[in-house]
Amino acid sequence: LDVARARGYKVEALAAFSDVKKIEEQIREFKPEYAALVDEAAAKDLKERVKDTSTKVLSGMEGVKFCGAEAKGEITLNSVVGMAGLGPTVEAIKAKKTIALANKETLVAGGLLVTTEAKAKGVDILPVDSEHSAIFQCLQGQPTNKALKRIILTASGGPFFGKTREELEKVTVADALRHPNWSMGQKITIDSATMMNKGLELIEAVWLFDVHPSKIEIVVHRESIIHS
Repeated sequence: LDVARARGYKVEALAAFSDVKKIEEQIREFKPEYAALVDEAAAKDLKERVKDTSTKVLSGMEGVKFCGAEAKGEITLNSVVGMAGLGPTVEAIKAKKTIALANKETLVAGGLLVTTEAKAKGVDILPVDSEHSAIFQCLQGQPTNKALKRIILTASGGPFFGKTREELEKVTVADALRHPNWSMGQKITIDSATMMNKGLELIEAVWLFDVHPSKIEIVVHRESIIHS
């Protein structure tokens, strides 16, 4: 939305899980044709709050899928948390929308399904999230995929880098949520502390860039200056 605001893009639809107050603010600023909340009670509340606007309020995952696939926009930006993002991505691809992807679980859970469908529909999947966007930008203008020697994914190492096995036995959830470099949601922060996140990102890179896992290297880069 910062980009849409700065560049003057028209927002055709908005979707979220349950934050009525935030999405009401966004509806009043961006005036989308549709808005969806997964939570049914929250959607009902939102409908009442914005009845003075022309925005149509939808609910449930079906509402989210509708926003991603049926609204007039040319690009569907998917930043849904977790595997719940898979369904909306597939529906948007079927509707021939360009996919701006910030939901790695879509490719971790359904990489073959998503990439096969995208090729069949002639749809581009553009990574807009951190490491994979950095790699995508580096690859612009390369002659062919055969020119690619390797991909390096960087990792901060999280809050437990350098700790001994004995020290790790005493860590708490609160410790795991204290990331040294980034402020992120709880799920991704925990995944970062355990390094599980890099495993998921390796799988994501395999599907996004059509490379064998052996071509992907993961490097702990504590300063987080180079973003892959």
